[in-house]
Parts: sequence; structure tokens; C-alpha cells
Amino acid sequence: MSERSALLDGLAAQLPVRLQSYALAGRTAGLVIIHEVNGFCTVGAGNLAPREPNAQISRMVAETDRLARAFVEAKRPILAFLDTHEPDKPEPPYPPHCIRGSGEENHVPELMWLDDCSHVTNLRTACINCYVGATEPSYLGGGHGQFHNKVVDWVNAHRLDSIVAVGICTDICVLDFVATMLSVRNHGLTPTLEDVVVYEPGCSTYDLPLAATEDLGLPPTAAHPQAPTHHIGLYVMAGRGALLASDLG
Repeated sequence: MSERSALLDGLAAQLPVRLQSYALAGRTAGLVIIHEVNGFCTVGAGNLAPREPNAQISRMVAETDRLARAFVEAKRPILAFLDTHEPDKPEPPYPPHCIRGSGEENHVPELMWLDDCSHVTNLRTACINCYVGATEPSYLGGGHGQFHNKVVDWVNAHRLDSIVAVGICTDICVLDFVATMLSVRNHGLTPTLEDVVVYEPGCSTYDLPLAATEDLGLPPTAAHPQAPTHHIGLYVMAGRGALLASDLG
């Protein structure tokens, strides 16, 4: 057994997660796609893109495409986030990525059809936490310092009782969004929302093993082995109240 497999087995034993089947039948469900853009998913597309083909990322994109087409066929709404930054506004602590106009900020080729689909709401955000990135000033009533949130608007406009989240990275952007939406639900901002579901086959994270950090001139603390961090992301989301789905019935 490799050191990496042993680490994952140890995590699974000490921090178990339970995947389950989640039935969409009878549900008013919406799909949320998080940051499946070239800059994170297309080989060689930028500073934070994979350097070589990655099986977990490829699975995520394929499952997202399949699931999105099923949602469109069923006339269910889709919300897709695209990480998009201005050249003069980096997102610390990460190197420049997904700069507007670079092409990194666009859907991966397999998902470009989402741009022209009437069932899809595409939102460009410049924040790791997509919920926060979807907050904008509200000029209703002329009040200064007033804001509204486009995710809350989307959920409430469609009266969704469940949302299904997919995307990258499981332990970063997906985790931030899911944890925030659970608090939004619990605080009563989305009265109809009951379930926040994470579809595990449609999620992925990046791979930076400890051994690779030295070659790249990075500190050991930059290490981010894919399988363990994906598992940790799932574990934390489940602990916050998310439902982890292996399939959607």
C-alpha cells in the first residue's frame, strides 16, 4: 500500500463520510455549478490549472455535463459561477488566475453550451465564496450601504426546496458555498429551501503532493494531495449539515 493510500484509509477510518442516493423526483431542485472554468480545469490553461490530465477533474466535468443536460431536459434551473478577476485586483494568497479576457474565466469546452441556455443563470464572481461574490449593492429606495444577494434571489424566485452543488475545489470554493448556504437556510433567508446536496462524483479538487512542493519552490505547507483534501472537504460539509450524494435518483 502506498503512503498516499494509507493516509486516505486512515482519514476514512477516523473521519468517515456517508454517501447516499438522493431522489430528485417530487423535488423542486436547482443545480449549482461552481467554477468549472478553464483556469481551474483545463490542462495548461493558467497558474491554477492542472499541469497534466487529471482523472478526478475529468470525471467532475463529465458528470456535471451529464447532470446539467438532465436538469435542462426536466426544465430545472441551473446557477453557474465563473471565477473572474480584474487585472488590477488579484485574489490573495493565490497567483493571478481567471483574469477577465484571458479565456481562463470561461466555462470549460464541454460546458460552453451553458452560456446560451435559457435555463442557466451564469454569474461571474471574484471571490472564493461564491455566495459572497454574488452580493451586490441594492439601489432600491436610494439607501446607501444596502445590498442584496443574487443566490437568495435565484433560490426564492424558483421556490427551490433543494439545491445540488457540483464543482471545484471540493475543500475550498464548494465547501465555502455549501457551508454558507446551510447557514442561509438555517437563518430563514430562503424559506422553501430544505436540502443542500453535494453530488460527490461532480466535485473535484487540485493535486499538489508534498513531494512536488519542493520542485516548485513552495513551502511544505502548500502541499495539497488530492484524495485526502477531497475527503476532508466532504467530511466538513457533511458535518455542517449537507447531504452527500453518490447518485441522484
